[in-house]
Amino acid sequence: MKFASILTAALIAAAAAAPAKADPIKVGSKNFTEQYILGEIYAALLENAGYEVDRKINLGGTLIAHQALTTGEIDLYPEYTGTALSAVVKGEISSNPDAVYHTVQDYYADELGLVWLEPTGINNGYAIVVRQDTADEYTLATLSDLAGAAGDLIMGGGPEFPDRADGLPGLKVVYGIEFKEFKQFAKLGLRYDALLQGDIDVANGYATDWQIGAEGLVPLDDDKGLFPPYYVAPVVRAEVLEANPGMADVLNALAPHVDNAVMRKLNAEVEQNREEPEDVAKAYLEEIGLINN
Repeated sequence: MKFASILTAALIAAAAAAPAKADPIKVGSKNFTEQYILGEIYAALLENAGYEVDRKINLGGTLIAHQALTTGEIDLYPEYTGTALSAVVKGEISSNPDAVYHTVQDYYADELGLVWLEPTGINNGYAIVVRQDTADEYTLATLSDLAGAAGDLIMGGGPEFPDRADGLPGLKVVYGIEFKEFKQFAKLGLRYDALLQGDIDVANGYATDWQIGAEGLVPLDDDKGLFPPYYVAPVVRAEVLEANPGMADVLNALAPHVDNAVMRKLNAEVEQNREEPEDVAKAYLEEIGLINN
């Protein structure tokens, strides 16, 4: 009996001294293709480094994903600096990428206990796009160039574009752009269809839309900085980083490898080629040598 008591006490002491098994890292995403891919990229990077991962992809829009992060339902997800500035921080809009990043980084750390890791080269803000023939006919490369031709052109955009400060009102104030006509399209794909068919001459999309690269369309340079930056980075709960040393380095390794051109290609593989986001994410990480085959 005495020996059994001693053995039991020793086992209890050893169990108490042993490090607890780390909880799975819960990786989330919003509810569109690019987010699915980025969420799967984060998950694959962490799994390759030996972390256990629980995927919670396709949560919903910005505020749903943000709430899931603040309540601990997820531990990280990909977010855009401009989105965080307008939807969470509610700060003054700026076209300076570093200023926007540091504003949201400081607010999230001080007010929410959340950490913005290194931003990637993906800047998925608004893009004003024309066909190559339109660019050639009117010699268009920038939005300043567009100002002189806009009166002859029909623009198609989303339902919010006529009212946003960085939509039609901003184009008029900053560039003096006023179109011959504006047509509203609820779905992004319909805008691109109308542009390619010649029903409209100009469309507003997003910088990483796969159609821009695949169809040879021309995104015009925002040469006066109307559109705020939307650089993407992992946003992580601080306590999770503290509990998982090395996790930040694993995720930050992605930053130098992805930009708008890469993201367009990955988006096309899912939306155009009907590949699974998880497969696309792993194949790309293998290609650039960040995970093992």
